[in-house]
Amino acid sequence: MAKTEDYEKLSADETIKALQTDKERGLSSEEAGKRLEQYGYNEIPEKEESTFHRVFRRFWGPIPAMIEVAALLSAVVRRWDDFIIIMILLLTNAFIDLWQESKALNALKVLKEKLAKQALVLRDGKFQTIEAKDLVPGDIIKVKIGDLVPADVKLIAGDYLQADQSALTGESLPVSKKVGDVAYSNSIIKQGEMLSVVINTALNTFFGKTVALVARAQREEKSHFQKAVVHIGNYLIIITIFLAAIILITALFRHEDMIEILRFTLILTVAAIPVALPAVLSVTMAVGAMSLAKKQAIVSRLVSIEELAGVDVLCSDKTGTLTQNRMTVSDPVTFYGHTVEELMLYAALASSEENKDPIEIPIFEYLKKTGQLKELKQYQQLKFTPFDPVSKRTEATVKSGDRTFIVTKGASQVILELCGEQIDKHDILGKVEDFAEKGFRTLGIAIKQPDDKHYEFIGLLPLFDPPREDSKETIEEAKKLGLDIKMVTGDNVAIAKHIADILGVGENILDARDLKGANNKELIVLGQIIAKSVYKRLSPGATEEDAQRVAAGIVKDLEKEFATMELPKGYVKRHESEIIEVIEDADGFAQVFPEDKYLIVDKLQKAGHIVGMTGDGVNDAPALKKADAGIAVSGATDAARAAADLVLLAPGLSVIIDAIKGARVTFERMKSYSLYRIAETIRVILFMTASIVIFNFYPVTAIMIIILAFLNDLPILAIAYDRTRVDAEPVKWNMAEVMSISTMLGILGVIASFGIFYIAEEYMHLSAPVVQSFIFLKLAVAGHLTIFITRTEERFWRRPYPAPILLWAAILTKILATLFVVYGWFVAPIGWKYALIVWGYAIAWFVINDFVKVWAYKLLRKDKIIA
Repeated sequence: MAKTEDYEKLSADETIKALQTDKERGLSSEEAGKRLEQYGYNEIPEKEESTFHRVFRRFWGPIPAMIEVAALLSAVVRRWDDFIIIMILLLTNAFIDLWQESKALNALKVLKEKLAKQALVLRDGKFQTIEAKDLVPGDIIKVKIGDLVPADVKLIAGDYLQADQSALTGESLPVSKKVGDVAYSNSIIKQGEMLSVVINTALNTFFGKTVALVARAQREEKSHFQKAVVHIGNYLIIITIFLAAIILITALFRHEDMIEILRFTLILTVAAIPVALPAVLSVTMAVGAMSLAKKQAIVSRLVSIEELAGVDVLCSDKTGTLTQNRMTVSDPVTFYGHTVEELMLYAALASSEENKDPIEIPIFEYLKKTGQLKELKQYQQLKFTPFDPVSKRTEATVKSGDRTFIVTKGASQVILELCGEQIDKHDILGKVEDFAEKGFRTLGIAIKQPDDKHYEFIGLLPLFDPPREDSKETIEEAKKLGLDIKMVTGDNVAIAKHIADILGVGENILDARDLKGANNKELIVLGQIIAKSVYKRLSPGATEEDAQRVAAGIVKDLEKEFATMELPKGYVKRHESEIIEVIEDADGFAQVFPEDKYLIVDKLQKAGHIVGMTGDGVNDAPALKKADAGIAVSGATDAARAAADLVLLAPGLSVIIDAIKGARVTFERMKSYSLYRIAETIRVILFMTASIVIFNFYPVTAIMIIILAFLNDLPILAIAYDRTRVDAEPVKWNMAEVMSISTMLGILGVIASFGIFYIAEEYMHLSAPVVQSFIFLKLAVAGHLTIFITRTEERFWRRPYPAPILLWAAILTKILATLFVVYGWFVAPIGWKYALIVWGYAIAWFVINDFVKVWAYKLLRKDKIIA
C-alpha cells in the first residue's frame, strides 16, 4: 500500500487513477465493502489491559518475588508478626504503584477519541453521511469549515481550504491548501470547502503513524529506577543466599540441631532481604510528587521523578512551549510619510474582528493596547472580502463621513503588484526579506480611492509568535543546572533561528532533513563557490563584495530548491553514529514531524543521555512517551498530557526548573536510603556468617534479628522528608559507585562488630547472652547512624542538616533499643554502664566511617574534589 508521502508527489488525476475510483460517482457499496475487508476499519486499534493483569504485574519480578519469598519463609517458621509486616510492605508498594498508574491517562485511548466520528462520502453516485470508521482508500469525501479531517486525503476539486495542522505538525498558523495538496487526518478545516479522495486510513495515516510511535514508546519504556532496584535486589539476594548456604553447610559439618539452625537461617534471610526497599523508595517518590503538585506540576508516572533528576538533555517544542502560540505585532514599518497609527488603523479596517482569524487577532489586540480601537467607530465597513489562498489578500470598502475608500492587506509581494510602478519596490522587498530571515510573517497594507487604478502603499506589518516571558530566564537557569537545551519545532528554519537567538538557545539550528542522513550542506557550499567563480569570470571588474552578494542570492535559491527536493539514493548519506553526533552538537531542529522528534529522543538515548521532552500537541505525543521524562506544558492537548510523565498546570517553563530541583532532592533521598540498606544488609549477614563459621558463636538471637529489622526499617520511612542538597549537575544511578561505597561501609561495620565482640568476650569476659545483647545494641545504634553517613557525600556535620523528623525517628528508635538491653526486654540485661560504652564505641566508629566515606568518594571520583 502506497504511503501518504507517495501520493503527495502525484497529481489529483493520477491519484484517482491509482486508487481506481470515480470522481463523479465515488466507490460502489460493493467495492467499499471489499476494501473494508482488505484495509480494515478506519480506527485506532487498542488493546485494553485487564484489571487482573494490572494487579498481577505488581507481584511479578525480582523485587516482588524477593519479598514474597521472605513472606513465605516467615510463614514456614511461623513468624506471623514478620509475615504480616512483610505483606503490608508488599501491598503498600503495589497500592502506591497502582494508584499512581490509575491517575495517568491512557495515551492511546485519548488519541483514539480525537478521531472524527462521521464523514460525508460519495458512494453509488450520491452523498451520504457514514461512520468515519467505515471509510476506505478511494472514497470520495467532502471536507468543509469546522470538519475534523477523517483520514489522509488528496484534494481533487474546489477553490481552497485553510487547515489547522498545529496539533499535528506544530506549525503556528493554519495552512492554505489547494487542488493537488494533501490534508492530514485529524487536522481541522478553518475555511473553505473541497472535494477529496481518501488515500490512507487508520494507522497508515500521518496521525496513525503518530499513534503507532506512541504505542512503540509505551512498549519500550523501562525506567533507570526499575533497573537500579532490580540491580540492588539481585546483588543482595545473591549475597544473602550465598552466606546463608555457608551457615547451613557449616552447621551440617558440626552436627548441630538442623531444625533450629534452619529456623535461624530463615529468619536471618528474611531480615537480610530488603523487603522495605521498594516501599521506602515508592513513598520517597510519592512525597516528591506531592511536593511538585504544590508547585503546579502533576506527576503521572512516579518513577519519572528519578528520571527527571538525571535529565541531561532537554528537548523543547517551540510553539506553545517556548512561545505563546499566538501571533503578535512586531515593529511596523511605514513608507511615504505615513505613520504607524495610520498603518494599524488601515490594517484593522481590512480585517474582520468577528472572524477570529489568527492573523487578524493581533491587529485588534494592538489597537486595544494603544487605545486606537475607539477610532474604528468612525468608520463603516460597506463590504469585506476575506483572505483566500488564490488572491492572498483581504479587501474592504470603507466609509467615513463623506469619504469612501478601499483598503487591502495581504502577502507583501501581492500588495506591491497592486501599487503600480511609482514606488521603490526594491527597498520594500529588501525590508520584507529582512523580516523573512527572522521568520516573521509580513503583511503589506495599501489603500486607494474607488476610481483609482493603483493602490497607495502604506507599509509593512510584521507578525511573529513571541517567546513566553519566562522562557529566556528558564533556559539560562536550566543551563546552570547542567542541562543541554535543544529546540525542536515544526516551523521553518528562519523562525526557529530567530526564536533561538532571542532565548539564547544557540545558533546551530538544523533542518530535520539532517536527521534522515541526507545532507545537502556540501552541495550548497559547492554552489556558492561555483557562483562566485562564474560571476567573476563573467564580470572581470566585479569586487569581492559584489561576487559575495550574488553568491548569497544563488545560495538562497539553492536552499529553497533543496527544501522540496528529494536527494537521489547514493547521495551524501550519514552513518547512525554521525547522525547522533549531529543531534548532540545541534542547538535545535526545524521543520520536524512527529517521527523526527521521536528519532531525536531515541538517538540521544542510544548515546547514553537521559532525555527530557516538553510539548503540548498531538505531534509531541510520541516523543513525550519515548522520553525518559515527558513534560506536557500548560494548555497541552489531552493526547500530550496522556503521553507525558509530568503535566504542568501553570503557564510557562519556570515550573520545570522547580520540578528538576525537586527531583534531584528526591533522588538524593533514594540514593542515601539505598546505600544505607545495602550497607546494613552486608553488615548484618556477613558478621553473622563470619561469627558462626569462624568462632562457632551466634552473635544475636532470632528475636533480636526481628527487633533489629523492625527498628531499622520502619522509622527509616522518614528519609522521604529529609533535607538534601540540590545537585548542580544531572544525577543518575552510578551502580558501581553505589555498590562500592555501601559494600565498604558494610565491611567496616563487620570490623566494628567484631571489635565490640572482642571487647565483650575477651576484655570484659561477659557471658554469652550478655555478649549477644552487647552486639545487638551496637548493631541497633550503629544502624541508624549509618543513614547520617550515607545521606551526604560530604562530612556529616555539613549543611543541609537532617530533617527533624528523620533525626527524631533515629534517636527514638535508638533509645528504644537501649531500653530493651538495659532492662532486659526479650534479651539479657546489661545495665546503663555497658549501654553507654556501646554508645561511645558506635559513635567513635561513626566518625571513622564518615572520614573513610569521604576518602572513598574522592578515590572513586579523582576528577572531583569533595571538601
